[in-house]
Amino acid sequence: MKISKRIVGGFRKYSIFVILIIMLVVSSVLNENFFTVSNLTNIMRQISVTTILAFGETMLIISGLIDLSSGAVLALSGVVSVSVFKTTGSLFFAFCIGILVGVICNFLSGVFVSVYKMPPFIATLALTQIARGGALLFTMGQNIYQIDKYIFFGQGSLFYVPIPIIFMGLMLLLTWYILNHTRFGRSLYAIGGNAEAANASGIKVAKTKFFCFIINGFLVGLAGVLFMSRVNAGLPNAAAGYEFEAMTATIIGGTSFSGGIGTATGTLAGAFIVGFLNNIMNLLGINSYLQQIIRGIIIALAVIMDTIAKNKRLSPKELKR
Repeated sequence: MKISKRIVGGFRKYSIFVILIIMLVVSSVLNENFFTVSNLTNIMRQISVTTILAFGETMLIISGLIDLSSGAVLALSGVVSVSVFKTTGSLFFAFCIGILVGVICNFLSGVFVSVYKMPPFIATLALTQIARGGALLFTMGQNIYQIDKYIFFGQGSLFYVPIPIIFMGLMLLLTWYILNHTRFGRSLYAIGGNAEAANASGIKVAKTKFFCFIINGFLVGLAGVLFMSRVNAGLPNAAAGYEFEAMTATIIGGTSFSGGIGTATGTLAGAFIVGFLNNIMNLLGINSYLQQIIRGIIIALAVIMDTIAKNKRLSPKELKR
């Protein structure tokens, strides 16, 4: 009995990775072009931006928060960064400004939520309008072209490894370290599990949530730089809906919408599952509208599974409340 329980427990813990391997095998059988170095590299390039956004969403959702503004803030960070590069010619300065814009925007979200006690949903929804309007106003609704060497961030390579993939790996390590080896990370889990208990135990809940938004801003700003560099232009209307793609990877990766549960590696696996699914559907020539329906069904199934798992964790008394 103990052995069987361990097997079941182990499968639940690593089920996302089992699913990832099954998808890899099935996709390879369905199309011979899937399991090639060029195609897998292309998938990693494509998911790099949304995966970086997903790492930020992971930390927020673990602590009971959410960010609906990441797509709009990404666009604002990106167009400001591109404009700064065209003005100064400095890649480093443009890179730093792009991240700074993301941090400033999420500073506002942090203030709304931590100081004025606004629900995260409303706070980040308001910021969505502010950031998107800011991006359009900054560019007067025009795209920015001829960005020259700025494409290095999204299209360059270092020792034959694409720069976006390197950044994705670095942000994975950063998120993993924060969640597993810092007091701040432990506080995020505690707040997401029970904010009142966390506050009673001495955790500064408001301050922790504020800094969680700041870290998310850093990741969103970075994603903005990589995105604009990859598409070779500054696009103020870009990345609409990217926040939902990031949340999809996060939830599929095992992060619970109820808070207190989630891992960086699980989110990465979730992002790969979404990336594999999109890629194989494109290779098979599946209608793009049908693809949206399939992705929606997968999101619904992931949330249903999360709800079932949550109910199993709760005691019968808690379920009655």
